[in-house]
Amino acid sequence: MKALRPYLDVILAIAITIGFVLFQWGADVALNEGVGLFLVGLGVVVVLGAIATLVYDKLVTNRIDEPQTEVQQPAISRLLFHDTRSAPLWLAVRFYLGFQWLEAGWHKATGTSNWLNNGGSALKGYWTKAVAVDPKTGAGAISYDWYRNFLQYMLDHQWYVWFSKVIVAGELLVGIGIIVGGLVGIAAFFGALMNMSFMLAGSASTNPMLFTLAILVMMAWQVAGYWGVDRFLLPMLGVPWKPGRMFRRTPQQQSPAPVA
Repeated sequence: MKALRPYLDVILAIAITIGFVLFQWGADVALNEGVGLFLVGLGVVVVLGAIATLVYDKLVTNRIDEPQTEVQQPAISRLLFHDTRSAPLWLAVRFYLGFQWLEAGWHKATGTSNWLNNGGSALKGYWTKAVAVDPKTGAGAISYDWYRNFLQYMLDHQWYVWFSKVIVAGELLVGIGIIVGGLVGIAAFFGALMNMSFMLAGSASTNPMLFTLAILVMMAWQVAGYWGVDRFLLPMLGVPWKPGRMFRRTPQQQSPAPVA
């Protein structure tokens, strides 16, 4: 391992590239075919494994004996994403983004379509329209065959019955989390994930704007919720590489040293 350490970054970059190629190769093959599904899964595993190794090597091993590798951030980047003075700006972004999700979830839960009590028929109709292909042109709302096959698989297995409830709950929770500023980064991530899912299904609407704002909130997760619950919650919980007060052991909690 020590012999490979000087080349570790290059090796991980190559692994991520290979994983992406495998994923794309498998996506070009119908996912209902075993080879395509295997390649997609293998590509995801390779990419995630390489990223996990990179994060572990950076945050856990802490190679202090090596030259500085971090690029100095510009002042505007530090102000927006790491300085609590930018919290009022993110509060305004959070209110807009959160209420968009809250309104969408509330409408699905109480509107005429009522995604909670109609057996998923509204979601079924949405998926059916998304996977449809024009017999004359061979084109449809979805550009990627692997995503069309994925939606078709869920349609064939009637996942819309319970998945519609997951979507409603997800939109409401994302909206509440972003508005109150609780675990803002995680809430924005799941919001962006839903935006991406809708866009892959061919729905533009407000999704590009909401997706862009969610990515920015994710980048500013350290300060975006400073005027909110995260101001108190994050110091208590901490992060995986630095536990918060809730998980930090005090000297009194540590076991006494054994007597010789």
